[in-house]
Amino acid sequence: PFSYTSSSDMNTSYQTLIEALQAAPAEKPFVTMWNSDEDSSTVSFGEFSEWAQRQASMFARHGLTRNDKIILIMPQGIELMAAFAGAMMLGAVPAILAYPNFKVEPNKYRFGIKGVTSNLRARLIVLDAAFPEEMLDFIASAESTEVVRSVGQKGGEASGPVILGPARSQDLAFIQHSAGTTGLQKGVALSHAAVLRQLHHLCEVLRLRPEDRVYSWLPLYHDMGLIACFMMPMVLHMHVVMQSPTDWVMSPGTMLQLISQYRCTLAWVPNFAFQFVARRADPEDIAGLDLSSARMLINCSEPVRASSIDEFVTALAPFGLRPEAMQSSYAMAENVFAVTQSGVGDRPMPARTFVRDGDFRNQHRAVPCHAQTPGALCFVSSGSCLPNNEVRIVSDGGADLPEGGVGEILIRSDSMLDGYYNRPDLTAKILKDGWYWSGDLGFLLDGELYVVGRKKDLIIIAGKNIYPQDVEEIVFSHPSIHPGRAVAFGIYNQELGTEDLIAVAEVNDETSLADALRIESAIKNAIIGELGVTVRTVYLKPPKWIIKSTAGKPARSSTREKLMSEHPELQRT
Repeated sequence: PFSYTSSSDMNTSYQTLIEALQAAPAEKPFVTMWNSDEDSSTVSFGEFSEWAQRQASMFARHGLTRNDKIILIMPQGIELMAAFAGAMMLGAVPAILAYPNFKVEPNKYRFGIKGVTSNLRARLIVLDAAFPEEMLDFIASAESTEVVRSVGQKGGEASGPVILGPARSQDLAFIQHSAGTTGLQKGVALSHAAVLRQLHHLCEVLRLRPEDRVYSWLPLYHDMGLIACFMMPMVLHMHVVMQSPTDWVMSPGTMLQLISQYRCTLAWVPNFAFQFVARRADPEDIAGLDLSSARMLINCSEPVRASSIDEFVTALAPFGLRPEAMQSSYAMAENVFAVTQSGVGDRPMPARTFVRDGDFRNQHRAVPCHAQTPGALCFVSSGSCLPNNEVRIVSDGGADLPEGGVGEILIRSDSMLDGYYNRPDLTAKILKDGWYWSGDLGFLLDGELYVVGRKKDLIIIAGKNIYPQDVEEIVFSHPSIHPGRAVAFGIYNQELGTEDLIAVAEVNDETSLADALRIESAIKNAIIGELGVTVRTVYLKPPKWIIKSTAGKPARSSTREKLMSEHPELQRT
């Protein structure tokens, strides 16, 4: 049996995730779903478990049994969570897929949903009652697949007893998806044991307590939302306060409002969101807030940027936010969730290091220097490894690099995937001798991991390595550019024998396009000044032009394709 002990006296022993749910105090609040000040609902662990059992009964009537795959395409909320838990009660294997919304590019969504549903070969596909009829043709289903609409009701009686399916920790619990360049194509099948081991490590390094309360706007089809903000509170019997990603984007200040109102202590947030909240939160909405309850706001899922952290802290320290609450993590679906975590041991905050620009970009080495060194680059650590997790940094040829060497991050752990579901072709590329080749670039210093970007996104201009995140951060630092809505990439120039740097960005307001020449010139000058490289072209676009992934981040490859289709001159380079 799985067991863990934390410094906070949270002692449990479970075989499965469902066993953990059923051991929760029935009266304790589990999920608060916040839609507005006038529309929110809270269910206790007991109420949630009963709701999940009703869902399980409904699934059983449709023939769902042990090891069957079930796809859930429903809006963020308690009903989706109950359906997920209900499927696991039967021993079935659920997978949550993104629900369509106005911020997702339709063609990309259709392509992704067709590929994933085809790969999973589910016995049951459960859709929300409002799922668009025009999207049904893009759901690939086998003859044995049944597509049903969710009734969306909390009440009612379960029809007959629910036969609990999983009895062994090694049974599959669920499938979560890792984003790919062509949609959510890569399914990661995880056992109860793997998930529980990951939660054990998180409990230990985060020093979790029963009174901890999690805030989240993260989508449940993403590992950050599913593991940190659903499975972890469910297993460790903590309260989670949730809102939909769409509501958060429309009103980012609600994140601060809910942390203050519900005295939340933990949240996981992608890097771009810190800047977005600091810049977009309405001063009237945040006046009088108290953020002193937050003990860990964890910067995760993107390379961590010092400027994003500093801007957030500067804006919100007057409201009780403590700088040491700002933490970081390196996480991925392939490892259930976290690989590293900051704030462990003697360091209260993520380490920062300054390195020499020339050595970093030209020699692939992070050589520490003083912050005042001309051209010094600042990197923020994603922390040190969780227990039973290991990280190596290797060259293109697979050779281990010394400390400070910049190369691909390899991972090995006791909660790592065995392979992508029904994709042996992809599995063979990323799993070698027990190590997962992440495709991320980074370096190690003093036992801390620094993540610098994706290997496939690296831009090489006249032998100099340019990381698109560096360019993008400069672009959306311009006040006319929407925070987090910039994409940079390289296009090979045959005449020059190297790549040209291209940037595309969304303006905050379409009226800013009238001043495009001045904005483009300012951005070009800023990039030359900070990175020492010339941008061939900066393309300014209206709001909502950039294609987003289902994880809510700009999709570089899809946006690149869209830009090149609109600007054929780029293809004639």
